[in-house]
Amino acid sequence: MKPKAKKLSGDGNEQTVSKATLKLRLLKRLKCTLKYEKLAWDCGAKLVAGVDEVGRGSLFGPVVAAAVILDPRYRIRGLRDSKLLDREAREKLAPRIREHALAWAIAAVDVATIDQINIYWASKRAMEEAVATLTLRPDHLLVDAMRITCDCQQTPIIHGDALSASIAAASIIAKVERDAMISAWDPVFPEYGLASNKGYSTPKHLKTLREKGPTPLHRLSFAPVWTSSAPQEVLEFMLEENPKQAGCRLSN
Repeated sequence: MKPKAKKLSGDGNEQTVSKATLKLRLLKRLKCTLKYEKLAWDCGAKLVAGVDEVGRGSLFGPVVAAAVILDPRYRIRGLRDSKLLDREAREKLAPRIREHALAWAIAAVDVATIDQINIYWASKRAMEEAVATLTLRPDHLLVDAMRITCDCQQTPIIHGDALSASIAAASIIAKVERDAMISAWDPVFPEYGLASNKGYSTPKHLKTLREKGPTPLHRLSFAPVWTSSAPQEVLEFMLEENPKQAGCRLSN
């Protein structure tokens, strides 16, 4: 059960509000600007990359990260945390980011790796691979709430995707990419509602997990998955003697 926070309503009565709702309200009040990018530029940085990941809390599929170096001479309006944008807005912004950024890259770390090294280290690896794949070498990183292994200066920023335009841009293209990846599996596993929930813990998704068990692309190290009572489904390719697995998808 998710923890709840309490607050007083206008009439003085106590109301219960989830911490996720309170966090969302906080994020909406934050302003996404180029403040952190300008600080890095003022310190001599020329190529500042924003880095973020998506899918960390999902039960299904890879964790996906992106790195974006925005062009200081071109302003992309509407950038903000991808969680605060609806699908239509994200899908309009993503191609604009890819078109006008100086460089961008996407990397994904698969389910097997997540289960092997845990989601924290998998998220970190995805971010590092995205940065390493950039066609331009950044001299400063702005990273959402994490410090990664990189041989350049970096600034971890709490709620960075809601405060930094570069991190917001990374979160948007990573989110659009991951949503497309997960939606592509919906026809294969239609009972799980992947096209709508993108692998997250919706009531329908949890109900199907309890009744049918996990698919080969569910994260077995996540409690709602490994506690499901039904056995894991096996796909034909898993029965091959030496199956090949795709570790990540990189773009630029």
